Amino acid sequence: MKALKNSALMFAFILVLGVLAACGGGSEEGSATEEDNGSTDGSEDVSGAIAIDGSSTVFPIMESLTYSYNQKNPDVNITVNASGSGGGFKKATVGEIDLSNASRPIKEEEKATAKENGIQLEPLELAYDGISVVVSQQNDFVEELTIEQLKQIFLESSEATMWSDINPEWPEEEIKIFSPGHDSGTFDYFNEVILEEKPMREGENTTLSEDDNVLVRGIKNDPNAIGFFGYAYYAENKDSLKVLGISEDGKEAVKPNGETIQDGSYKPLSRPLFTYVNVDSYKEKPQVRDFVEFTLKNAGKAAEEVGYVALPEEKYQKQLETAQSWAE
Repeated sequence: MKALKNSALMFAFILVLGVLAACGGGSEEGSATEEDNGSTDGSEDVSGAIAIDGSSTVFPIMESLTYSYNQKNPDVNITVNASGSGGGFKKATVGEIDLSNASRPIKEEEKATAKENGIQLEPLELAYDGISVVVSQQNDFVEELTIEQLKQIFLESSEATMWSDINPEWPEEEIKIFSPGHDSGTFDYFNEVILEEKPMREGENTTLSEDDNVLVRGIKNDPNAIGFFGYAYYAENKDSLKVLGISEDGKEAVKPNGETIQDGSYKPLSRPLFTYVNVDSYKEKPQVRDFVEFTLKNAGKAAEEVGYVALPEEKYQKQLETAQSWAE
């Protein structure tokens, strides 16, 4: 009788272990598989180094992607710097880096340098952005600006130095400008579509920086400051910054948000964000190929997480197919 009880207890114990293995272990494994399918197809044993530089606007997307990728591939050493779009292209066109983030298309002279050095750089679109013109939440007089008023504020040739010069109802206080530096694609884009390639005001009361966080800190602490940078930096600091509506040609002012950036109604300051891939790196370095493919499968999610706007899914898929053809 005692033996029978022992056998019954042993059978029950084995049965419980089996149920736990089927439910607990199986559930954990299924969860990991679901996450892997949604985040990476990377090989378990992929290793090596990847060098990335360029746009500070694209930096938050790439930082998010590299963090997620390294959870699956800890043996891949990825360095991500933010020297500006121009700074990234300076390195990419001589083969110093594998990916060059950019908030503007590559320039013809940069293409020529790459060609001279036998470097093939191919663009991949990662997200949409709307360059955001912002003031401090402490600013209680500006809600929107016209393109012409932006020119008055930012152009070197403008004689407007006080807010009252822009609008007589505004304070007689000096305008403090915070702008991305000359290596920034955001600077280039703003200069092209707003200032029409004319020199921007610099010197006294103007701060230039490739680090958007420097611009954020300067603007949020000064009610007379104004500046511009990628939408993600505004989205991350909504509590201390106020984004302005922009109007052109007498039309109603539009503020940047997910909808107006994607449909292009926030114009002329909506734009795509890129990373340019060194094709030789893609072909010859398994870790670069793996990461690029991971990027195209996850860029939309990463973009939304950091405050940008994802592309349509089919656009990522088409770019993935194009990238995979590079290795054929």
